[in-house]
Amino acid sequence: MTHRQVLEAMSGLMLAMFVAFLSSTVVSNALPTIITDLRGTQNQYTWVVTATLLSSTASTPIWGKLADLFSKKLLIQLSIVVFIAGSMLAGLAQTVETLIAWRALQGLGLGGLQALVQIAIAAMISPRERGRYAGLMGSVFAAATVGGPLIGGVLVDTSWLGWRWCFYVGVPFAAIALVLLQRTLHLPVIRRDVTIDYLGTAFLAAGVSALLIWVTLAGHGFPWVSVQSALFLGGAILAVVAFLVTESRAAEPIVPLRLFRDRTTTLAIIASIAVGVAMFGSTVFLGQYLQISRGFSPTEAGLLTIPMVGGLVLSSTVSGLLITRFGRWKAYLTAGSVLVMAGFGLLATIDHETDMVLLCVFLFVLGAGIGMSMQNLVLAVQNTVAAADLGAASSAVAFFRSLGGTVGVAVLGAVLSNHVGDLVQDRLTGMPGAAQAAGGGAVGLADLADLADAPAPVEALIRMSYGDATGRIFLVSAVVSVVAVLAVLFIREVALRTETGDERERAERSDAVRIDTDRIEGRDADGERTDEVARPRQPMVR
Repeated sequence: MTHRQVLEAMSGLMLAMFVAFLSSTVVSNALPTIITDLRGTQNQYTWVVTATLLSSTASTPIWGKLADLFSKKLLIQLSIVVFIAGSMLAGLAQTVETLIAWRALQGLGLGGLQALVQIAIAAMISPRERGRYAGLMGSVFAAATVGGPLIGGVLVDTSWLGWRWCFYVGVPFAAIALVLLQRTLHLPVIRRDVTIDYLGTAFLAAGVSALLIWVTLAGHGFPWVSVQSALFLGGAILAVVAFLVTESRAAEPIVPLRLFRDRTTTLAIIASIAVGVAMFGSTVFLGQYLQISRGFSPTEAGLLTIPMVGGLVLSSTVSGLLITRFGRWKAYLTAGSVLVMAGFGLLATIDHETDMVLLCVFLFVLGAGIGMSMQNLVLAVQNTVAAADLGAASSAVAFFRSLGGTVGVAVLGAVLSNHVGDLVQDRLTGMPGAAQAAGGGAVGLADLADLADAPAPVEALIRMSYGDATGRIFLVSAVVSVVAVLAVLFIREVALRTETGDERERAERSDAVRIDTDRIEGRDADGERTDEVARPRQPMVR
């Protein structure tokens, strides 16, 4: 493909990727209004986000396997159609339960977009040339990250549009992407025999779902120490064990267990889980804090997230340039993980009266840490593993980062809901007549639906409680970030390779041929002849 042909094909792919990123960020500022309008609970607030993350995470490896069997172009278009269907149905939802269901369908399409766009780019652009187009991908990510909350805020604040357009807004972009891809993306259909690990995917989804449901319902639907807790937790453990057994026997597992033999990959995955909690947890609950506790409009809340996005874009760009120039990466990765921990530690001090200038500084620190950590964790893994495992290792880091975000949103949401309930209970006790005005439902007032019907003094109390409780979830995130710092410190820095992925794979094949030749001729590792003659073995060709 010529440079012009690549740019034409990238236009449709980048628009599809923009739709995927936009759908994740545009809803964040609208969620408080959505849940209040549909009379939802704090737990349902969390599941509107978690349903999409869970379905996209579970489906991503399946879409990747299907790309080896069918046309990549057709699969990208199919994932866009699934996304459009889920978005339209989500916009028509009349209850939170149906909204969660359609968000899960939307997540299936997102999983396809996240996996297949990267696969298509790798198929048409060589690794040596891919950096030439990396700026396009970064610009799309930045535009969706900055524009999503702003667009969501404007839509919610516009009376003749409303929050339902947060789900419709991506549909025109997706439709245009369909047309562009049909006209510009021309990839050969190269099939190979693959085995899709459906059983492993099912066990993983079952284990994570059981864990999330337990965390969400425990403390409200049933006690933490109860038969129900034992059933959910025991089921999650059994599903994870079954997943590990399945992966050890599967011909092509979705998460190859051999990757965990490498220390760098294992530690990077552990750190990625913590980064996932940082990325998703901060954005989901930050908008709720700014709107529910501080009283900002959705548009204003979107503008106040710019410092975090600015820190992310600035640090990722600068650290990437410095790593390319000097060839050292661990110092930036370590600094990034420390900044993530520091950012969360600073945010743990916020309450309903925190100065907004300080809050913006805290968010900038957090964004700078995420920007230096996220891309460099993938770089560390790709620089270490064999060329044949580049795709699997990169996918594993991204997979566990999304998984960490999914679990993190559910856990942090449960922590927030429980703490808000406790604060409301305590403060109602100290307010004469407040409990009677609230109808005696102190704990229930932790739900966002009560804001629409609560008397003015009780409404103020709920908003104050949300502001004071938000610091607790950032404290939990700071503790989780300590694990990321420790994991990064134990990663061994390996000099950056100068060969592309294709060059490394050819070198590895040559080594395999040389070793086989030495065995056939009866030579040892030093080239001396021996009496041992081995059967010829053909090198693996991928």
